[in-house]
Amino acid sequence: MYTAHPGRYADMPYRRTGRSGLKLPALSLGLWHNFGPDRPVETQRAILRRAFDLGVTHFDLANNYGPPPGSAESALGEALKADFAPYRDELVVSTKAGYLMWPGPYGEWGSRKYLLSSLDQSLSRMGLEYVDIFYSHRPDPDTPLEETMGALHTAVQQGKALYVGVSNYSPEQTREAARILAGLGTPLLIHQPRYSMLDRRPETSGLLDALDELETGSIAYSPLEQGLLTGRYLDGIPEDSRAASDSPFLDSEAVTGELVGRLRALNDIAGSRGQSLAQMALAWVLREGRVTSALVGASSPQQLEDSVAAVRNLDFGADELARIDEIVRQ
Repeated sequence: MYTAHPGRYADMPYRRTGRSGLKLPALSLGLWHNFGPDRPVETQRAILRRAFDLGVTHFDLANNYGPPPGSAESALGEALKADFAPYRDELVVSTKAGYLMWPGPYGEWGSRKYLLSSLDQSLSRMGLEYVDIFYSHRPDPDTPLEETMGALHTAVQQGKALYVGVSNYSPEQTREAARILAGLGTPLLIHQPRYSMLDRRPETSGLLDALDELETGSIAYSPLEQGLLTGRYLDGIPEDSRAASDSPFLDSEAVTGELVGRLRALNDIAGSRGQSLAQMALAWVLREGRVTSALVGASSPQQLEDSVAAVRNLDFGADELARIDEIVRQ
């Protein structure tokens, strides 16, 4: 029988999400990879237990996470029942809907029919009465934004979600989504963009500025750029790495000699800070407090521990930031 560590809240910083009352841990656990039938169940549960023991109270999912789609939610549902039932009120569980989940015209995108059906399925897989955050995973070019946001509002009204968010929305779409939701009486809690030292689009597009104006929180996914910023590629492409596989998320052709040189230079800065490259990359995303939380994945409890250690040093000097920018922009 799992018993949570009594000191689990001692070291993890918690940040208020926008202007809401909800605080998220600086690091949240994403179940995008490593949670499905191709991974040992005990390893999955060990990661979840270790996360909670380290103060990682937020587990982030989507309906299509796996593979196969839905299996990550099912895996979490089993862990919630076996280990976390006494701790449900200490957890923030989020899920999303937007990408392909089942065949036919109602199995993806942002219609009211798809979003609310998907949420019901997600709750069933996880064995929950509600999720803490329900996201529109991507904007739908063919469905009015009023319908998509109306479905999120309905989920809150039905008691199936406490808060709502969006992911992969542009600054303009985010502003309009927030306006529609505000008119309905359900605030836009959070945006989940892709953001890392190597992917600055939330900065260059003005998304972070829009979120500041809206007083909306943010949680960055892929802060380690699909593993490029973990240090695994400092000497090229390992045979067992994501880039060496048939992963659609990281192409081996992207790991050029020039990129490896930049990764090594970034690793030197991390070493001078007493951090691994992965820890510095996470700290960089969390710098200055503009991002509420960063999502990390883990294939083992040890890997998770290494990531969580990033919170010990989230401060950067101006010279460090300038050098990082210089390296990334080479």
